[in-house]
Amino acid sequence: MRIREILNTTEHRPWKLPDENWKFYQEWNDAIFLHWQVDLEDLREFVPQELEIDLFEGKPWVSVVAFTMEKIRPKNLPAFSPVSNFQEINIRTYVKSNGKTGVYFLSIEGGSKLSCKIAKGVSELPYRFSTIKRSENLYESSNSEFGDKLKIEYEHGREEVPTTELDKWLIERYALFQDTKKSINEFEIHHLPWTVHELKIKFLEVSYPRFSRLLKGGPHRICYSKGVQVIAWGKKKNERGNY
Repeated sequence: MRIREILNTTEHRPWKLPDENWKFYQEWNDAIFLHWQVDLEDLREFVPQELEIDLFEGKPWVSVVAFTMEKIRPKNLPAFSPVSNFQEINIRTYVKSNGKTGVYFLSIEGGSKLSCKIAKGVSELPYRFSTIKRSENLYESSNSEFGDKLKIEYEHGREEVPTTELDKWLIERYALFQDTKKSINEFEIHHLPWTVHELKIKFLEVSYPRFSRLLKGGPHRICYSKGVQVIAWGKKKNERGNY
């Protein structure tokens, strides 16, 4: 779909598009969503005090999202596949700030050292390199520095399935907030609504020692999506002392 058509489709958004010109285009494809309901006390230590943890029916959630990043590029430049295309895994929770609901990343892994370095430098998001392999119905990663491992053997349905209110709450997010030492950075994004498919897990290993209290047992909700085309705006810095 053309970018103009995406920008003109806004009925599903919780607030209007930013007035500024967008800065980046990217695609989040073949996305696997694994969601855990967690305890607020266990989660609070990982989220900066400036951000309010968002709740669904009184409970916070943490998600592992494994997907293929493709065609990421600045607005007026073409994509360069050695940098633009890579596997990504993010572990995220859900927050509120400045009257907006969004996501906060506990971890972001990329399967390309160069892409991670550039993405971290440009965005200040906490990208780190992990060895990630993807083939048909298999997604796996490892990081020896942190002792992290992820392995998913799966199948997904071909037909779209209706999204529940919980699904919408978890995946329809149009802002993200991330902390640095001096600021809470805010990013706005836009895409069409996610379409979801059933996901069948044949084998699952999720081992992130730092988040063992959050990612314990099997996920409470799972789904798959073919992906979305994403328009992103530049970061807005809010000094931490101003919160």
